[in-house]
Amino acid sequence: MRIMEALRLRVKDVDFGRREILVRDGKGAKDRVTMLPDRLFPVLRAHLIEAKRLHRMDLQDGFGAAWMPFALARKYPTAANEWAWQYVFPADRRSADPRTGIMRRHHISDQSFQRAMREALRASGIAKPATPHTLRHSFATHLLEAGYDIRTVQELLGHKDVSTTMIYTHVLNRGGRGVVSPLDR
Repeated sequence: MRIMEALRLRVKDVDFGRREILVRDGKGAKDRVTMLPDRLFPVLRAHLIEAKRLHRMDLQDGFGAAWMPFALARKYPTAANEWAWQYVFPADRRSADPRTGIMRRHHISDQSFQRAMREALRASGIAKPATPHTLRHSFATHLLEAGYDIRTVQELLGHKDVSTTMIYTHVLNRGGRGVVSPLDR
């Protein structure tokens, strides 16, 4: 997922039963489905329990309404307060919505996520430059290395054109055009 796709994720778009995440209004204003790794289940469930606790506190304090996209706020006037519409990654504090002035809890900022990535990189001791977008590249590369077809990877990444996805195939060529030297056998 792209950074903003992940940050704007709503609780209702995470489906543990189907092991998938529905990415809404991604790049190009398109929706798509991507995978939810089993390894994330316990961590994500624990995170959502904490986010739900935060949402309940906001409701008790007279807040708790999430920003609703487009005409949905008019169509479903009470939905903004529902748990399903809350952000999976809520900010640690409420702030005024710049569009309306309404105090609400938005999603965490992309700078927070990028800062966390830098700290994780430093703590891991990895001595190579990386950004959150590097994780997206790694995801695509690992899928191709595992033998998944380019169209599947294209769909999971939400690329409009397969030629965009093809850029990841260059890493599959391991010197000597992918030939394994007899010396290495």
